[in-house]
Amino acid sequence: MNNFITLVRRDLRLAFRQGMDSVIVVAFFVIAVVLYPFGVGPDAGILARIAAGVIWVAALLAAMLSLERLFQTDYEDGSLEILLLQPVSLEIAVAAKVTAHWITTGLPLIVAAPVLALLMHMGTDGFGVLVLALALGTPSLSLIGAIGAALVLGARRGGVLLSLLVLPLYIPLLIFGVGAIDAALNGFDVSPHLSILAGFLLAALALCPWVSASALKQALRS
Repeated sequence: MNNFITLVRRDLRLAFRQGMDSVIVVAFFVIAVVLYPFGVGPDAGILARIAAGVIWVAALLAAMLSLERLFQTDYEDGSLEILLLQPVSLEIAVAAKVTAHWITTGLPLIVAAPVLALLMHMGTDGFGVLVLALALGTPSLSLIGAIGAALVLGARRGGVLLSLLVLPLYIPLLIFGVGAIDAALNGFDVSPHLSILAGFLLAALALCPWVSASALKQALRS
């Protein structure tokens, strides 16, 4: 656990020194949502109907912006090879990097989401479920994205390939995340949708660090 916390702190320091990745992610999220009222018109009823889907799609795409660099910098400067030689397992290192990635990208999206929901005229009954659904879904986005980032490490046009790899895996999260908000707005039980999102998160926590670590080891051997 001490090694895990140390690695998280290291990646957070590096992220805050660079700074731009988090700013770009949040800026993209805000701009993508703000553009929709200009495209579909200012009708509050239409905006309220599409608000959940718009916010989730924008959050999903925003979370992907920094995935390609999740391991790329450490790969280029040799830090990944050093991590492989350390007594801490590579799976723990991957989990630490994913945690830092979520703190610097997923968490700001969750904070910004209610403000954008208000802009999209979403009913107040959906605000709490929106935050909870994103809190369960965005860590899964980072965990699944780590697999894609590890698989395309060192490849040409890795960003395009990464999108093709992870977008199909993001669809269930999108469906149940939006479904939870719609259920709350229409007075239905949201627990089935949130339970499925929680199940996805537990499965991702159990599998993704090990799959990502195996892909990283393969990339370092090649």
